[in-house]
Amino acid sequence: MFQINEGDTLYAITGRMPESARNITIGKLGTFSFQKGLYVYVGSARRRIASRINRHVQIEKKLRWHFDYLRPYLQITDIQTYPGEEGECGLFHRLMEEKNGRIPVKGFGSSDCKCASHLFYTPGY
Repeated sequence: MFQINEGDTLYAITGRMPESARNITIGKLGTFSFQKGLYVYVGSARRRIASRINRHVQIEKKLRWHFDYLRPYLQITDIQTYPGEEGECGLFHRLMEEKNGRIPVKGFGSSDCKCASHLFYTPGY
């Protein structure tokens, strides 16, 4: 479906939310309203990146990561992998700036760093 470069350690999954204002509970973070548009989630996998991405793409699974709670509501439109030089946080900030994104949920996917989130929203795409 999407090309995954096994040597890469970073990934960005883009998904379209086809309907507006869905209230979705994201684990212990709480319940949030998600607007129609594109959402980009940035993550990392030191090894077996294909396995991590394939797990994220699946809808039916045990809910473990924040993205697992959001996934059933998204139509995956793109998956890109990246080398690890800029780091997960650097990649997130670069992509969010390039796509003029904004953070819809503070703490999403960023519990192991100081970033506000690793999920951003772009309404115009």
